[in-house]
Amino acid sequence: MKIKQSPYSTIIATLCNLALAYVVFMLCRIVYVWENWSLFAPGWDALNMGDLLRGSLRYDSSAIFYTNGLYLILMLLPLLAKERQWWHTMTKWVYMVINSLVVIVNLSDAVYSQYTGRRTTSTFFHEFSNEGNLGGIIFTEMWNHWYLVLAAIALILLMWVLYVKPDFNDRRGVQQSRLTYYVFHGVLFVLLFPVAVVAMRGGLTRTTRPITIANANQYVNQPHEAAIVLNTPFSVIRTIGKTTFVDPHYFDQATMTRLFTPVHMPPDSLAIADSTSLWGRFKGRNVVVIIIESFAREYIGYYHNGPFAGTCPGMDGYRGYTPFFDSLMGLSLTWQETYANGRKSIDAMPSILSSIPMFIEPFFTTSYSLNRVSGLAAELAKEGYSSAFFHGADNGSMGFQAFARSTGFQKYFGRFEYDDDPSTPGDKDYDGTWAIWDEPFLQYYVSKMNTMKQPFITSVFTASSHHPYNIPKQYKDIYPDEELPIYKCIRYTDNALRRFFESARQQPWYDNTIFVITNDHTNLTNYDIYRTAQGVFRGTVVFFDPRGELPTGVMPGMAQQIDIMPTLLSLLGYQRPYVAFGRDLLSSADSSLGWTVNYSNGIYQYLQNDTLIQFDGHQVLKAFDTKNDPMMYRPLRSHPSIHEQRLKAIIQQYMQRMINDELAL
Repeated sequence: MKIKQSPYSTIIATLCNLALAYVVFMLCRIVYVWENWSLFAPGWDALNMGDLLRGSLRYDSSAIFYTNGLYLILMLLPLLAKERQWWHTMTKWVYMVINSLVVIVNLSDAVYSQYTGRRTTSTFFHEFSNEGNLGGIIFTEMWNHWYLVLAAIALILLMWVLYVKPDFNDRRGVQQSRLTYYVFHGVLFVLLFPVAVVAMRGGLTRTTRPITIANANQYVNQPHEAAIVLNTPFSVIRTIGKTTFVDPHYFDQATMTRLFTPVHMPPDSLAIADSTSLWGRFKGRNVVVIIIESFAREYIGYYHNGPFAGTCPGMDGYRGYTPFFDSLMGLSLTWQETYANGRKSIDAMPSILSSIPMFIEPFFTTSYSLNRVSGLAAELAKEGYSSAFFHGADNGSMGFQAFARSTGFQKYFGRFEYDDDPSTPGDKDYDGTWAIWDEPFLQYYVSKMNTMKQPFITSVFTASSHHPYNIPKQYKDIYPDEELPIYKCIRYTDNALRRFFESARQQPWYDNTIFVITNDHTNLTNYDIYRTAQGVFRGTVVFFDPRGELPTGVMPGMAQQIDIMPTLLSLLGYQRPYVAFGRDLLSSADSSLGWTVNYSNGIYQYLQNDTLIQFDGHQVLKAFDTKNDPMMYRPLRSHPSIHEQRLKAIIQQYMQRMINDELAL
């Protein structure tokens, strides 16, 4: 197709051809769904078509600007010399070659996905790098799926026919000065780059990280349905160069399983009492998991006094910044040592809600994020629980909405739902950077739980104790700036938590609820003990039972985020098998008093019985006695071999289950 030459013909042609690319991507998606209809049909009626369209356009935009970057540059270069027939013939061929490859890749994946259950990623090239029969396999599949070959040919011909070029046989529209030409096309060329960046990242807001494969889950109901929203070029491009999980083959399967298995076969042992206790049968208690942004152990006075006195050098008598939480802890259950399993917010959700630690990369930024994932919400749904996840930021921020859906939460309430709810002030409560302020959002959280069918499991992720460390205007005189800017935010969030419990205490579901309060990661620190390789993971793990059936006080040993899921399921008397990398904190079966594992900058750390080892995947680099050397100044000359063996077994189980899609039973 040709359009008459004019000062604007190049931009018109470019926009038309971009639109054509969107059409082709969407047609490829339709063919993909049709070819894999048996996979998507069971849940098709439950899908929201508007969500599917929005998600598809978001991922297509990213892929189109990645793949057509060279074409766009060639079309919009501010060079008068490019306004020639030969130049635009060249750009057409660039466009056709690139987008023909896009068609071939998308339609080929319609076949390959039948075996993998997801869109192909860059790991494909590693998985088959040593295969010498790919040519024969490809030819056979082309023969068996001849209709897809015809579909690819038809789409390529469609692009060839509908591609738009300026008509250089008509010169009436090019009467403009060189200055006008260069200014106009120069501005267009400059504008191309921010537009491309926004499209490639998947959004404009400051809360939007570059979208990943995992974000597709927020538009669908089941992990495998994310393939509908995704496109294969995006999946390949965005995983190129990403560190992938590799089975280290430390042990044979029997030895690995003997050393560690994440498969829980309840009852491993019955918490607190024997099988005749109230914990010996399933109890339909509500579960509320409160994840507080940056609520590190360092900021909490209770962790440094009373039973914890002397555990942190130089901090005896430390009052902290959480007076309400300190009082609540006096009525709750915690452990001598408590840890987060990651350093970022996106590490925390899998650890807390699905008992999956962060190794190498945050789980839902990897190509394995579309694996079937179990979790508290998914397991308790089998017992008839309703569920909802709450986060006051933009829907989709940090990938939380996507992960919440993939791990079984039935509903999601974010900033958009808060703004749309007539009972709230809406965006008047927005902090201007990240999310709705904690105090009003936690009140909203209570109000929404009042509408849920019991028993329920809910979780909320707060946001106010975060950079840029602002608090609402009405609290600036109450909580002024202190030594660290986060302190005022911690005080504000502690008060918001107080008001949450004041409201929750008045609700009919309160006494029938088990509360867990934890943090996502640590933040600014003012004490050396919290700057060590161990200290940067010291977090908060607290269980509170208003009914008083759960013990209170400080238990010996350690707790970590990945222990929350198995402990809660044990408390509820859950009787089904499930996958969780953590342990039941109230089980008497493990005499080690617990262990913790984390990963940072290429190093795995494993702590058990006061000995911490640092392991690079091949060998133990260092070991420390954390009781007698809390600052980790003096590496040990030797360490218990069982620590290294246990850590290797954990890593191998993790890698194998990621690779083989065995995170759920």
